[in-house]
Amino acid sequence: MNDTATGSVWQPLQLRIFRTLWLAQLVSNVSSWMQTVGAQWLITQENGSASLVALVQTAASLPVLLFGILAGALADIVDRRRLLLLSQAVMFVAAGLLAVLTALGQMNASGVLLLTFLLGCGNALMTPAWQAIQPDLVPREQIPNAASLNGVNMNLSRAVGPAVGGLLVALAGPAAAFAVNALSFLVTSAALFTWRYRADAGPLGAERVLPALRAGHRYVRHAPRVRRVLARTVLFVPAAAALWALLPVVADRRLGLGPGGYGVLLGAVGAGAVAGAMLLSYVRGHWSSNAALTGGGVLFAAAMAVLALTPSPWLAGAVLVLAGVAWIAVLSTLNAQMQVTTSGWVRARALAVYLTIFSGGMAIGSAVWGALADGVGLVPALLLAAALTAAGSLVAWRRLGIPDTRLDRSLSVHWPAPAMVLEPGGDDGPVLVTVEYRVPRERAAEFVAAMRDFGLSRLRTGALHWDLYRSGADPDVYLETFVVASWEEHLRQHSTRLTGSDRAIEERARSLVAEPFRVSHYLPARW
Repeated sequence: MNDTATGSVWQPLQLRIFRTLWLAQLVSNVSSWMQTVGAQWLITQENGSASLVALVQTAASLPVLLFGILAGALADIVDRRRLLLLSQAVMFVAAGLLAVLTALGQMNASGVLLLTFLLGCGNALMTPAWQAIQPDLVPREQIPNAASLNGVNMNLSRAVGPAVGGLLVALAGPAAAFAVNALSFLVTSAALFTWRYRADAGPLGAERVLPALRAGHRYVRHAPRVRRVLARTVLFVPAAAALWALLPVVADRRLGLGPGGYGVLLGAVGAGAVAGAMLLSYVRGHWSSNAALTGGGVLFAAAMAVLALTPSPWLAGAVLVLAGVAWIAVLSTLNAQMQVTTSGWVRARALAVYLTIFSGGMAIGSAVWGALADGVGLVPALLLAAALTAAGSLVAWRRLGIPDTRLDRSLSVHWPAPAMVLEPGGDDGPVLVTVEYRVPRERAAEFVAAMRDFGLSRLRTGALHWDLYRSGADPDVYLETFVVASWEEHLRQHSTRLTGSDRAIEERARSLVAEPFRVSHYLPARW
């Protein structure tokens, strides 16, 4: 049973600022889907190549792959509201240019892809910051519900946006859809201006970009649960991307539908996702995260296989509803796990890694499936994607289980200030820290096992290297050593990076120690 969420999935909407930003994002997401329909249909009518149509998804997703990690670091060290406003300005300019040039008849497939890429750059700048502010908008126990509501937002927009976009494209042309998308970024900007966000740089000030990037990399590398979430994302997204990349081609070639019909198919996925979101509270109460992820992946694969084989638009629409249910089950679970698992000081960077993998999987997967559909045919490509999606879900179920135990990610400042005679500067380093323990022989095995988790905590919070040694002269004596890049990084360990879970790991290991331990700090000897 999953115990990470409480209350109704709709509960966060009772909070004014969450509701305001959620509604603004809904407007923007609906408009973005209208834009996607316009772009894909414009290219379909001009060229008709499945690989070129699939590149719309690639152009939108590739910027997150290229710039998402840097955007995550920026979101952790600068004012997130200003970063979000800058991203809205970038996207407004790109969408506005697309609308104007299309209305003037000066837009071709290359131009659509180029400006879609620029829109993706704005989205890459925005998304880590947008994800990272969610815990600032709702209480911690409502974070999974907020993640589900953000999934509802995305998929409700998928239900409404494509249908409205298809109708608008059919009546007024793609330029109208592009113009509506440009205006939506003004709505989101206005909502952001109502949020009184206060950036807290902490006692040491904001981190610098390069050290922040390195710290984020270390955190993800040494956080086992985060790595499992990322691995499951890799196993699901690239194969599942085939549905989104090839659906316009299925609608046009196999089902004989126009832009309005394609919009209805996308709307069926979105409607299923909204229905799935309403079931998530029940699912979280009765199923583990592993069951939700595996069941969702297998259901999505089955829906993709039926879509590949059926010539009936009605059956296609029905299975796409099931695909929507599966999509929200998988992505909402992955997103919620990332939100509740990562520490606040590095949340945007960890989420940026997740979003980079997600968007990279969508971008690369879309390009591969489009090329494969051109080479071997649409039906074989979709059936292969379905088989890989199902296989990845089953492998992850056996090998990459995610525990549902709750982690305490609240800040814990429990290390005493270092006792120093020398006064190092912030850039002085590397710093060697040693801790000497005396452990009764009967507790030795338990102590060493507990220290493995303690070592991962040291590495997550800033250590470059960590080791545990046993004295040859006195086997009851153990020496823990770890190296931190600079004195500033070590002070950040003390003041901003440790959590309640880190403290619990530390207390478990040190409860096995026979007498007080001794901590020493060593600086480079320069003369």
